[in-house]
Amino acid sequence: ELICAKLQLKQGMTLLDIGCGWGGLAEYAARHYGVSVVGVTISAEQQKLARQRCEGMSVDILLQDYRDLNQQFDRIVSVGMFEHVGPKNYATYFDVVDRNLKPDGVFLLHTIGASNTNDHVDPWINKYIFPNGCLPSVRHIAEASEPHFVMEDWHNMGADYDLTLMSWHQRFLTTWPQLSDKYGERFKRMFSYYLNACAGAFRARDIQLWQVVFTRGTEGGIRVALKG
Repeated sequence: ELICAKLQLKQGMTLLDIGCGWGGLAEYAARHYGVSVVGVTISAEQQKLARQRCEGMSVDILLQDYRDLNQQFDRIVSVGMFEHVGPKNYATYFDVVDRNLKPDGVFLLHTIGASNTNDHVDPWINKYIFPNGCLPSVRHIAEASEPHFVMEDWHNMGADYDLTLMSWHQRFLTTWPQLSDKYGERFKRMFSYYLNACAGAFRARDIQLWQVVFTRGTEGGIRVALKG
């Protein structure tokens, strides 16, 4: 809801969701705001489930590389995908957003980020959780976006995110009996370590959670919602 409020969605608008995952945001925006959504994923499993949950709505889930997009949208959103782009592709990423956003459009980037600029990939995370994942920094985002956009708002929710991770961990343990036959004890140890280690990094303020709103410089600026 907060994302939709920040994007200032209105009925009849078009929305591009880069890295749409399982289609949750696409479904919500179409159902509650009456927008037409195009979601992009490179996962066939995500596409299948997202299409099922959005059946009958004005939602199209595409199985393709986001870099191949060439269509104008009123709004663009990307949640939890930028962490997988990598520093060498940041400029290309913002080029693609620029190409697909209408002149008066709004783009919202939701990403976990690092407090310090570092192109280092954590070896454990890289091996077991997110291959080639790399957390952007403020500098990374600012430098890549500067040729294209005005940064209208930067919202840091990182101080609260360790609570989210600990809640996920508790839910994971609670539902583990339903998962154990399929995944095994090794996976349980791995995923528990992942959730707790990330919670510790957020609590130490080494990593953050950001929502950044961009335009091309709307006359008079835009008033970004602080809550949904």
